[in-house]
Amino acid sequence: MATPVHHAQSSVARWGGTIDDYLFIHNWFDETKAFHPDFRHRAIRHHSQGVQECIKRYGDYIELDNNKKVPIKLIAEQHLIEDCGYIPSMSDWLMHIKPQMFMYKAKKLSKEIK
Repeated sequence: MATPVHHAQSSVARWGGTIDDYLFIHNWFDETKAFHPDFRHRAIRHHSQGVQECIKRYGDYIELDNNKKVPIKLIAEQHLIEDCGYIPSMSDWLMHIKPQMFMYKAKKLSKEIK
């Protein structure tokens, strides 16, 4: 499994700059490994909505020392393609979850509110 540093090195090879220019983005995608340390951690952010969340969090682009602007979207998509082979949707991940009773057995709130 690639590390954030490996992804950042790949970004440097593609767009220039330094590892530190990109590391915060790749760290964000992979910080979920701390909570589920195998490939399934990717279901949390490694999808098209994760790309949009990354843009919302960090802005539309980063600016390198040479004033070159690199779109966050391209950096995020590069990360997903390197890990998954393509840019999955959230549904691509969720459709493989086998429903369990706790997932849909909600307490009836109307009784609690009265």
